[in-house]
Amino acid sequence: MKDTYTIGELAREFDITTRTIRFYEEKKFLEPKREGRNRIYSRRDRTHLKLLLRGRRLGWALDDIWELIHLYDSQGGEEAQLAAMLKRLEQTRKTLDTQLEDIRRSKIELEEIEANCRARFEAAKNSKNEAGGH
Repeated sequence: MKDTYTIGELAREFDITTRTIRFYEEKKFLEPKREGRNRIYSRRDRTHLKLLLRGRRLGWALDDIWELIHLYDSQGGEEAQLAAMLKRLEQTRKTLDTQLEDIRRSKIELEEIEANCRARFEAAKNSKNEAGGH
């Protein structure tokens, strides 16, 4: 593993835009050193970026992700970080379970409405054909 990374290297590695990296830098989530106009990112920055992106994929708010990153950086040890992570994962799982149930119910309702519409459509079509035939 390298000690330093350019913005382009990180963008390619994580398949994101340099603008996204600059956004996290503006929010002070990343703190690259400067060599002239070039940003030089550390292993720590890379780890922070990886955790930020993972949290965003899970739908977490930036503040929640940053709280976990601070635990990662703190002297509280791995136990505090893992406890906080487990709590956040449990909350996310519950949210996803609720969303899945809502989607399941919506799908059932959609199928019922669709079946009703198809039946009414066929009835209307048949009624029109019968009226036109006389």
